Amino acid sequence: MSRTLLLLSSSWSLASGSLIANESSEVLFLANDRLVTAVNKTIGAVDLLTLDGQDLLGSTGYIPVTPGGSSGNGQYGIGPYLDCYCIPSGSYTPGFLNSTYKLFKGVDSTNVSYGGIVMSEVYPPTGQILEQYWFLRDGETGLHTFSRIAYYNKTTPFLRNLQEFRTLFRPNTDLWTDIITDDSLYAPLPVPNPASGNITNATTVQDATWYIGNRTTNDPYAEQFSDYYTKYTFAAVWRDQTVHGMFADGSASEDHSTFGAWLVMNTKDTYFGGPIHSDLVVDGIVYNYLVSNHHGDGTPNVTDGFDRTFGPQYYHFNKGAVGGSWRELRDEAVEYASPDWNADFYDTIAQYVPNYVPTSGRGSWKARVELPEGANNAIAVLAQNSVDFQDNVIDPSAYQYWADIGSHDGTVQIDRVKAGIYRLTIYADGIFGDFIQDNIVVTAGQMTDSESLVWTPESAGKELWRIGTPDKAAGEWKHGVSKDTTSALQPPEYRIYFGAYDYITDFPDGVNFHVGTSDTGDFNYIHWSVFGGFANLWRPDQVEGHGEINNWTVTFDVAAKDIEKTTEATFTVQLAGAKTAAGNTDVFNATQLYNDLPFVVVVNGKELEPWVIPYYHSSSCAVRSGITCYQVAKKFTFPTNYLKSGSNTTNEIILSLPYNATDYESAVLPRSVYVQYDALRLEVR
Repeated sequence: MSRTLLLLSSSWSLASGSLIANESSEVLFLANDRLVTAVNKTIGAVDLLTLDGQDLLGSTGYIPVTPGGSSGNGQYGIGPYLDCYCIPSGSYTPGFLNSTYKLFKGVDSTNVSYGGIVMSEVYPPTGQILEQYWFLRDGETGLHTFSRIAYYNKTTPFLRNLQEFRTLFRPNTDLWTDIITDDSLYAPLPVPNPASGNITNATTVQDATWYIGNRTTNDPYAEQFSDYYTKYTFAAVWRDQTVHGMFADGSASEDHSTFGAWLVMNTKDTYFGGPIHSDLVVDGIVYNYLVSNHHGDGTPNVTDGFDRTFGPQYYHFNKGAVGGSWRELRDEAVEYASPDWNADFYDTIAQYVPNYVPTSGRGSWKARVELPEGANNAIAVLAQNSVDFQDNVIDPSAYQYWADIGSHDGTVQIDRVKAGIYRLTIYADGIFGDFIQDNIVVTAGQMTDSESLVWTPESAGKELWRIGTPDKAAGEWKHGVSKDTTSALQPPEYRIYFGAYDYITDFPDGVNFHVGTSDTGDFNYIHWSVFGGFANLWRPDQVEGHGEINNWTVTFDVAAKDIEKTTEATFTVQLAGAKTAAGNTDVFNATQLYNDLPFVVVVNGKELEPWVIPYYHSSSCAVRSGITCYQVAKKFTFPTNYLKSGSNTTNEIILSLPYNATDYESAVLPRSVYVQYDALRLEVR
């Protein structure tokens, strides 16, 4: 059946006024009185989606697949659909190889009609099961989605890592005019959008990143936001992310009404990496990144018995008044961003969705936390027991939860927690280290009360000084969260292409920071080993320098009274991300010298034992517009007699990366290793 015939048939069927779920030899069809959608059996994806008669997808098309591109099969004008980097050769979009389909129709426990579709494919070479679920309820204008991957093979018990697993809404129409990450980060789409394959008057500067400042026509994105466009600019950290998507300003809609297409993160428990995980959300495509390592987080291994269903998440589509704003439409979608929303419906359809945990399998947890003085923005995380929540991919059956802690009374409560045993992690801005407690037992149908918890912050004695605020981010430094005041929308500088800022010009003599007189602008947001060269538009020749790039200097004064009767000093280095020669892959490449990266601290000429940052803690962070990636930290200890006190004496700490340390990059990305600082502190006792 053609798209035109489907549109005609949908218009006819809606006269009945009730939810429609039917099937032909070529499509499966869901509709209520406003939203019409169909899954094409030949591609395993939604290729028809209309709201109040307005086509939201446009015509199907194809662009050549490129490294770092948006989709494994290059198709657009489709979605939501499932896509992954999960088969032995890499990228794959299921739905083409003897896929099977099921159609569901029923009435949920709240007496609302619903319909559902599942696409299921067994990938022949490996036996992997790949499934995508779409559900539509009467009275709603969105699709509830689940995605499943399973692998059962005792002959080959290890298949590969699950590098990417995602759903995409990928239209091919001029309808959509703006992209929105959250209330503060948004922009008009470039015209044409280089991410769609049209690079007219665009220069590729690095992986999926283009310079568009040389366009001869007035480009709304370049005029209002930046001369650079990349999918990484609009990435989000999962902690507070609720809704992202695209807006149509009415200039290309049939009746000039406005429209929105949103991914609502109503549940986050089946993602990985905890609240500091960050990923792509929108770039002309509305993503739901269920798994990825873009910013260095670990990914689960697909081994015999692996069976995980991600979701639910909700793709919401809405319509606004002529001349209306995207904020009104997004605010509507935000109302659905809660795990409590539609829980009764999800319980009803649990019979069709393998691995989904209904309300009967969930409990609650609460506590009252006595926070350390100076703690701000505190959060409690429940994740895999006995491991750092960043590593909760180790157990692919583990779930994760988090909630803010009340700033006045320290109370916190998390509901709808899958029954199990969890590690509790608490962290806060302004406090070094975390509070950790294992073996938190959550029982189905019950409230687990941890009662009063006292967080005594880590301490290695008297604090002499600190640089930066421990907040698991490298945002306070030069070119971090500071606004780009040259553009109307003033995005944070770190979100723009890293090569827009020239380290050599900013710090011709290197970084020299004196505690007490320097400010955060005297620290760069990236500590490079070398600068320029590959993937740097404006400085195409690599500069190794003479120690002023890879070595940073911190100087400070010490009063005699501060170190008298002390014997040990502790220098804490917390990093918001570190890129070794392993990039973001967590794969050891035997050809590379700096898979494991030595970070050296020299105190007044005395070199301390190097901190070797392992390859599996590596992040490709800053060059992908990130300041919060895989967190690592180290406490360097040394005798306090290394320090000098008294008038006219200055102490010096050198932070050193290996000179001229680079790696091989298969994608167009900088080859330098680098680190990004969260905060530093010196203590004595």
